[in-house]
Amino acid sequence: MSAQSDSPYGPLLPMPELTPDALRAAVARITPSRIPALTQHLFEATTNAQQTQSLAPLRAFVHSWAVFVAIERHPERAARLHHLERIVADGEQDPSDAIAEIRRIREAAEAEAQL
Repeated sequence: MSAQSDSPYGPLLPMPELTPDALRAAVARITPSRIPALTQHLFEATTNAQQTQSLAPLRAFVHSWAVFVAIERHPERAARLHHLERIVADGEQDPSDAIAEIRRIREAAEAEAQL
């Protein structure tokens, strides 16, 4: 695990290894309500990997949940992302700036997770 702090208090937990078990443990600590979604996604990724004889579905699973953890382990960043997503979903204002900032948050999370 590697830690990277963007606030005086740092992240809620270090960035976990990019394995299903480590990501599951991190999600369980940060947002336990998301464990059923992670479990379902892992089941689907494993099934698709077996059916297609490809590791691509498992790589997509790891990528998706690593980015999720990288974002959610920083409460302020996660709150900002959720606010921006609501702006886009509401459709009451031009979403261009919100979409650009969402992209920057996700790119930063990918870099933090070393993806």
